[in-house]
Amino acid sequence: MTARLAFEDVGKSFPGVVALDGVSFTVAAGEVRALVGENGAGKSTLLKILSGQYQPDRGTLAIDGVACRFDRPRAAQDAGVAIIHQELQLVPDLSVAENLLLGTLPARGGWIRHAELQQRARAVLARLGEAIDPATPVRSLSIGQRQMVEIGRALLREARIIAFDEPTSSLSARETDRLLAIIDELRRDGAAILYVSHRMEEIYALADSATVLRDGRHVTDIAPVGPADADRIVTAMAGRAIADIYGYRARPAGAAALRAEGVTGAGLRQPVSFEVADGEILGFFGLVGAGRSELFRLLYGAAPRTGGAVTVRDEPLAAGDPRAAIAAGLGLCPEDRKDAGIIPLAAVQENIAIGWRNRRGASPWLRARAEASGARAIIDTMRVKTASPATPIATLSGGNQQKAVIGRWLMAQARILMLDEPTRGIDVGARSEIYERMYAFAEAGGAVLFASSDMAEVLGVADRIVVMREGCVAGIVPRAEASADVLMRLALPQGAAAPSFPDPSSPDRDTIPA
Repeated sequence: MTARLAFEDVGKSFPGVVALDGVSFTVAAGEVRALVGENGAGKSTLLKILSGQYQPDRGTLAIDGVACRFDRPRAAQDAGVAIIHQELQLVPDLSVAENLLLGTLPARGGWIRHAELQQRARAVLARLGEAIDPATPVRSLSIGQRQMVEIGRALLREARIIAFDEPTSSLSARETDRLLAIIDELRRDGAAILYVSHRMEEIYALADSATVLRDGRHVTDIAPVGPADADRIVTAMAGRAIADIYGYRARPAGAAALRAEGVTGAGLRQPVSFEVADGEILGFFGLVGAGRSELFRLLYGAAPRTGGAVTVRDEPLAAGDPRAAIAAGLGLCPEDRKDAGIIPLAAVQENIAIGWRNRRGASPWLRARAEASGARAIIDTMRVKTASPATPIATLSGGNQQKAVIGRWLMAQARILMLDEPTRGIDVGARSEIYERMYAFAEAGGAVLFASSDMAEVLGVADRIVVMREGCVAGIVPRAEASADVLMRLALPQGAAAPSFPDPSSPDRDTIPA
């Protein structure tokens, strides 16, 4: 195999931060190379250099032995490079077909040839196994479907070098299987593939080799790579051994913190009822489209409830009013961090302090001092890697953005945390830190609701698990009764009938089962 892509001594710095420091490795034609490392290790910066968004301060990038320096993304595309970003680069108000061929729309005499546009779009969607109408506006698609559109764009460009940045983080199991099959086809066709993922099982199944980055430096290469290398990879990424990323520990449960009784609204097919206690971590598991995110939005007031009641510590919570939810002590970390969780151009400090700012009783000068001090404390507590509290949050890695969003509600002293896919795109070290923060929050008397499509995560962290299927609750499973088989039978549309479990809200339940 010849070196299709080569990085040699690549370095890149920003004010106060060395993002890359002498990174060198190669990717051969027909090779899938995993690029792994904790959030902030430099993976995203390296991909932005490859895509032409950034230019390196030193070092070279070569394609098929020819040194390249891309001064803009279009130059990288013309050289046969395609990047599938974790934060999708789509135009929401354009159609699927227009997004797929954006920049290469078929036209004659200044007029778009719509028949050819639709035909080419249908062909690539069929290759992806997606039954999507090409005329559909991207805004109306699920996150998983949008991800597949982004991948389809790279296929249409017939790129020689394709980098995937956490491509399966929003995909269903079926979509993930199809994507991995497509990557295997691209490998056989001679493409060089860079695959960035924190899902190690995908790396073992797909990658030929792995390059590990830590703190912007190239730590090691592993080839071939497989499950036997798990401890070596994790230790190289984190700089330390991590024996148990979940670290579950039991704690006493208090009184009911939040009750949902017969809640209905967009995305729910049947009324939903459950409760969560002070000191409890209540997991919500389900496949893509199960209704978990929709339920969280209804509880938080970001979407209108059409029926049912929600009470917080026995006080009714108004429907469709996020301000009332915040005042009642709720905080939501949404699944779509980029569009709904952060203000990209605002500073890290400002993003953290948003939920705190409605406080009164102090002068503006004293509030400003308290805000700055509180935000700095959250940055330290959550270990947010940033050059300064004034740094725009958009320049941080996805994992550090997520830590800041969770820290927002810690600063606001929320008593009920709702975390929707809190570890999506997060490395193993940061995940263990987030779990530790969840346990500490619950041990201090707070209640945690967290939704995840990662079954191992739910089984590892939750005290009880609400399994959702097609917009309804399929079952509520105590930790002592939970297993992969039980959860999947409940979650699958064609699964077996829900097994019978003890009533999880029984009044004599005074301790969360270990």
